Amino acid sequence: MRKARPKPVWDPKLVLWEIPDAAWARIDPVLEELCPAASTGRPRTVDFRVVLNAIIFRLRSGCQWNQLPEKFGDDSRVHHWFQQWARQGVFQRVWAVLLSECEELGAVNWTWQSADGCMNKARFGGGKNRTQPDGSGQTGHQEKRSGRSRRRTTGGRPRRRERP
Repeated sequence: MRKARPKPVWDPKLVLWEIPDAAWARIDPVLEELCPAASTGRPRTVDFRVVLNAIIFRLRSGCQWNQLPEKFGDDSRVHHWFQQWARQGVFQRVWAVLLSECEELGAVNWTWQSADGCMNKARFGGGKNRTQPDGSGQTGHQEKRSGRSRRRTTGGRPRRRERP
């Protein structure tokens, strides 16, 4: 009989749902450098810390963008900033800054690494650049019928009751 594994003890204090003040002090200069306020036009009214907290909530919970709680503000603005930051490489820069600080504290174990992935069947039968079918019920070696003309047998011989 298999011995049951003990269930892990879950501590809600260890789960990151919002950016702590110490981490935000490191992240804010990166965001201000990569997304500076425009010198002309309307001033930016979005708080980057609230946007980042909303993105963390979305990624941890798996909810849809339009199901974000109202405390995070307009969901389309959050999604806009997420797309813009992903294009600009903001998340890679933030990750590098936080990782370098953890390395200085000696909290990074470089001998162990992990990768996560999802291996599923391709939806709707695969890629877009596959060869197109020859027609309904016909294989590639058969000729397609053009119009309503009568078919001839292979070899050029006429069928029975057909005049040559």
